[in-house]
Amino acid sequence: MVSLDALRAQQQAGTLTAVEYRLSEPLDLFDTAECQTLATQAWPGRHLRFCLPKDCHLNGALPVCLCEDDYPGWIEVKALLGLAAAQQPYQAPSVTRVQIVARLPYVIAFMQTAFQQPNQYLWGGTLGPNFDCSGLMQHAFAEQGIWLPRDAYQQEAFTKALVNPGETAEALVAVLQPGDLIFFGPPTKANHVALYLGKGQYIHSSGTDQGRNGIGIDGLSPNGDKVTQTYYHQIRGAGRVMGGYQPTPQP
Repeated sequence: MVSLDALRAQQQAGTLTAVEYRLSEPLDLFDTAECQTLATQAWPGRHLRFCLPKDCHLNGALPVCLCEDDYPGWIEVKALLGLAAAQQPYQAPSVTRVQIVARLPYVIAFMQTAFQQPNQYLWGGTLGPNFDCSGLMQHAFAEQGIWLPRDAYQQEAFTKALVNPGETAEALVAVLQPGDLIFFGPPTKANHVALYLGKGQYIHSSGTDQGRNGIGIDGLSPNGDKVTQTYYHQIRGAGRVMGGYQPTPQP
């Protein structure tokens, strides 16, 4: 358990941002200090550090950064009950493409198991059973020791592009392999991600506006139901995971 007094002492000593804490309970991170909109979630065992400058007051919500993916957010003070000082700093696992290929069947199995459980789409969800699109992707790969960035547009930038921008969906299907990531959205930025299963099918967690309000399997085809057609016309491209995310080194 972490106390505000201990954090204040580290803050005054100038060591607070260098100390890592380990989660013993699931954690919600919010996008602002008001703690109203979920930004992401973190499961037990993950590491975080506080992002408080020396002259910042320690009251109300606290800004943090998750160590595995450099993802920022705010936590409520009551969340300190689920933190303990990490015995050693987080060390990002190093994985090769050969190792990733061997683990992809388990990544796919994780998603298929999640699909079979009752679930709904949850913005910021990474814990399950309720996920958002990139949260499902990140958790499925992380279970196999392969860390991806948190958001869809970050995952797109992190993976190896399989086609040039503007190429047709037909060209994409020709190069996709099971375990590749498919990205959707406007030309400016990816806002959705799915995992390719093979045989023209992909699995993803989609919302209520144009999706299935949870995890579903769709096809890379202009035919099919409204959801399938909608996402087909929003395909941006695809990426292949070649390694694991390496966090920004801390000073």
